[in-house]
Amino acid sequence: MSVSVRYARPPSAGASVGFQSANNSLHAAAVEQIGSWIVQGRFLPGEVLPNADDSKDMIGVSRSVLREAIKVLAGKGLVESRPKTGTRVRPRSDWNFLDPDVLSWRYSGAINPDDVRALFELRRAIEPMSAMLAAQRATPEQIAELEAALVEMEEFGDDGDRFAEPDLVFHQTILRMTGNELMGSLAALIETALVMSFRLSNDNPQGQRPSLPLHREVARKIAAGDAVGAHQAILVLLDHAEEDVRRGVESRNLRRGSQEPKP
Repeated sequence: MSVSVRYARPPSAGASVGFQSANNSLHAAAVEQIGSWIVQGRFLPGEVLPNADDSKDMIGVSRSVLREAIKVLAGKGLVESRPKTGTRVRPRSDWNFLDPDVLSWRYSGAINPDDVRALFELRRAIEPMSAMLAAQRATPEQIAELEAALVEMEEFGDDGDRFAEPDLVFHQTILRMTGNELMGSLAALIETALVMSFRLSNDNPQGQRPSLPLHREVARKIAAGDAVGAHQAILVLLDHAEEDVRRGVESRNLRRGSQEPKP
C-alpha cells in the first residue's frame, strides 16, 4: 500500500507580514496596558504580577506575547523576573522616568501637583543654563532656525496641537545652540517631557498666544549675546508655563472626576 504524504503549503508573504503585524500589535498593547497599570499604581512596588494564566484572563494575550512584554518593561526598570518567585514590580527609584513610555503613562492618568513640579524642576535644571550658553555660542544659522520656529508658533498661536511642534523645535534648538554635544543630546532625551508639558497646557483657556512674547524675549536675548538676560528670560517663560500647566491639569482632573461613575 502506498502512502501519500501531503506537505503543508507555506504561508504567503502577505500572510506572514500580517501575522507579524498582529503579533507586534498585541505585544505593544500588552506593554502599554501593564506598564500604565504599574506606573499609575494598580500594581505597587514589591507586588508580584499575575501569572501568565491570570494575565491572559486580564488582557487576553498569549504566554509568549506576555513574556516579550515583560522583557520590555524590565528594560524600563519597572519589573524584574526571578525563577520560582515570578515577576515583581521594582521600587520606583529603579524606574527610568525619562523613558518616553514611562513619562507618558505617568502623565496620562490623574495628575497631582508633585507631578507638575517634577516636570518643571527638570526643565529648570537644564534650560536656563542652555540659554546662557546659547547666547554665548549660537551661530547665525541657529539663530535663524530659532526665529523660524517663532514664526510658526505665531502662526499657530490659537491651535494648541499645531503650536506644540514649533514650540518643541524652539526649545530643542536652544539646547543644541550650546555647542556642548552632551547638552545637545538632551534635546532628544527630554523631548517627551517637553511635549508632555505642552500637551498639559493645552487645556489652559487662555491658549498659547500669551506665551509668544515670552518666547520672543528669550530669542531676542540669545541673538543679542546677552547670557544673563537669556537665563532670566527663560526662567520667566518656565514660570508662566508651569502656571499654565497647573491650570490645565486642574481643568483636566475636574473633567475626569465628573466623568467617573458615582458610587
